[in-house]
Amino acid sequence: MLGCWRGALAISAGSCLRGCHRLSMAKSKFEYVRDFEADDTCLPNCWIVVRLDGRNFHRFSEQHEFKKPNDDRALHLMTKCAQSVMQELEDIAIAYGQSDEYSFVFKKKSRWFKRRASKFMTHVVSQFASSYVFYWKDYFKDQQLLYPPGFDGRIVLYPSNQNLKDYLSWRQADCHINNLYNTVFWMLVQRSGLTPVQAQERLKGTLAGDKNEILFSEFNINYNNEPLMYRKGTVLIWQKINEVMTKKIKLPKEEEKEVEVTRTKSKIVPLHCDIIGDQFWEEYPEILAEDS
Repeated sequence: MLGCWRGALAISAGSCLRGCHRLSMAKSKFEYVRDFEADDTCLPNCWIVVRLDGRNFHRFSEQHEFKKPNDDRALHLMTKCAQSVMQELEDIAIAYGQSDEYSFVFKKKSRWFKRRASKFMTHVVSQFASSYVFYWKDYFKDQQLLYPPGFDGRIVLYPSNQNLKDYLSWRQADCHINNLYNTVFWMLVQRSGLTPVQAQERLKGTLAGDKNEILFSEFNINYNNEPLMYRKGTVLIWQKINEVMTKKIKLPKEEEKEVEVTRTKSKIVPLHCDIIGDQFWEEYPEILAEDS
């Protein structure tokens, strides 16, 4: 009986060794395909910016009956998705969004996923897109989602703090230019009865002052009084917030009682403010701090 057991053990061990040998041979035979993977490691000590944009969102907004020139539901949904990205992914110092785009700024010293560009981009875009579908019903209660939205992404590296500030300033300036144009354009279409082609012709070659004059003289609208979210976009930053909570405690020989406890938590806070000037960066220096 003992001899049979030893024989069975020898056969089992031999089978295992042969199986492991075959697995090792297979791995070494096919592992060469990894050599085709390109090295996409982001340069060290650079801000990593992932910017995503809605794909064919002009068509998407029309089919889902977005309000023109701005739909609060759509803007708040975009911000909710951006907050989801910041909560799920590490090392995002600040995010900025307008219309159908959002930029996420990862810290200079981030070692997240060994700084692989493909990981940054795919994780941000997939988290954002899935959140858009997941939270849709919370913002568009009476509008069914007709088909899945698409987003594309890109990565740009900025070596200095000034480069990063200029990038965010560029996006906010773009927000102002586009929103001013769209505000005048849709007033001409909705209130003056112009066709989109006629409105486009009317605005061809006009400067910012001309557009402001049209809004004020023809529609009694002071553009400076339009909501900051439309004119400035949305900035997302981390802030420490004190939360007061009620907690039940019981001391020896005493009855249970409730006490207020203050806890400090980091929360993502949306701001609608100017980020082109120095005031914002002076107020929130921790965003650019080396050890942030």
